[in-house]
Parts: sequence; structure tokens; C-alpha cells
Amino acid sequence: MNDFLNVGKIVNTHGVRGEVRIIRITDFEERFEVGTELWIRKQTGELIKAEIDSHRKHKNFDLVRFKGWDNINDVEHLKGSMLLVSKENLGKLEEGEFYYFQIIGLEVYTVTDEYIGKVKEILSPGANDVWVVKAKSGKEYLIPYIDDIVKQVDIEGGRTIIEPMEGLLD
Repeated sequence: MNDFLNVGKIVNTHGVRGEVRIIRITDFEERFEVGTELWIRKQTGELIKAEIDSHRKHKNFDLVRFKGWDNINDVEHLKGSMLLVSKENLGKLEEGEFYYFQIIGLEVYTVTDEYIGKVKEILSPGANDVWVVKAKSGKEYLIPYIDDIVKQVDIEGGRTIIEPMEGLLD
């Protein structure tokens, strides 16, 4: 299962023509473009390959119809399923950009090589992401992902280096 990443959850059907209502778990609009291949992991664990036939936004949801599934009876059994993208189909990011799964679990050190903790979660409250770093003591630090603080990210080495501003680690 580590070859896939969650991009959404099918929470319900919509109408009678095979559309499903999705809560997205991705920032990438292209995940729901017509022609995109996704995998559906049913609650039983079964994996089904599906191609997006149509996509539109409705209120706070994405409405998707899959190719070959044209009525409500075809998609009713998908409620509660997760939508996945293969890691092979992630695409390249710009330099300095990372997928969340690459950051979560990294060890965080200061520029003076002091161990802070591990990134356990990433928040997206606004202008920039905020890394939640959990120390061995159990204390959590909120580290904004900005150039002034995050000096180096070494995915292969499993660590990142920060230069904390005054009060950040209090």
C-alpha cells in the first residue's frame, strides 16, 4: 500500500448518473482532470483502477464520474472508499517543493546541530505551511516553513536544518 497516496475520499453519490461526491485531500487540481487514472481502495481493501470521465466543483465537494460507471447503481458500493494516486504518477515538483509524505518523519536539527524532534504533521493555515515537530520530551513546536527559518531539507538523509528565531523553541 506504500506505493499509493490518498488524494480524496468518496463520501456519497450525487444524482442518478454515476457521480460521486469527494472530499479532497490534495492541493493538486490535476488529480481530478478528465482522463486521469486513479485507484479506488474500497473499505474491504480491494483496489479498483478508474479513469475520470468528468469533474466539477459543487459547494465544498468535488463531483467526479468515472469512465464506464454511468448510473447510481454502478457507484453506490464506492461510498467510504479512498481515492489514491500511484507514486509513479506524482510528477516532478519545483526545487524547494516537497510532498507532505516526504517531510513527515524528518528529524529536525538547528544550525548548531541541536536535535529538536521529528516532523509529525503539516498544517496549512494560510500563507505558508507550518510543521508540527514533536520533541522526545513530548513537547510540540510549530515551525513555519519559510526561508528565514528552514535552511536545508535533506529528504535522502532524513533530516532538515532550521535557524529558529528568538522564542520559537520556548
